[in-house]
Amino acid sequence: MSNRKSELETLRADLKARLAKYEAHQHRQDGALEKDFEEQAVQTQNDEVVDSLETETRSELAQIEHALDRLANGLGDECERCGEEIDPRRLQVLPYTTVCVKCADE
Repeated sequence: MSNRKSELETLRADLKARLAKYEAHQHRQDGALEKDFEEQAVQTQNDEVVDSLETETRSELAQIEHALDRLANGLGDECERCGEEIDPRRLQVLPYTTVCVKCADE
């Protein structure tokens, strides 16, 4: 279980670092938009992609935080829907999951 906890903590740190980069991009910490209209269009399109990535990263980070909370409360290997044990192979692939395969499929 502590191995899973350290894996989740590493994932959390990676996601937080990624979020910092996305936020820096969105706040133009590398500089303002180009004066060239075509370059502005490319930068704006990049902003949409970065915004989507940021949203996805925040969602994954929330899942990791939830899984860490469940681990801290001794519920990390238990499905939060049906209460059955989550298959260790599933936890290896998705360390932040909180539901078993059966409940995830429903």
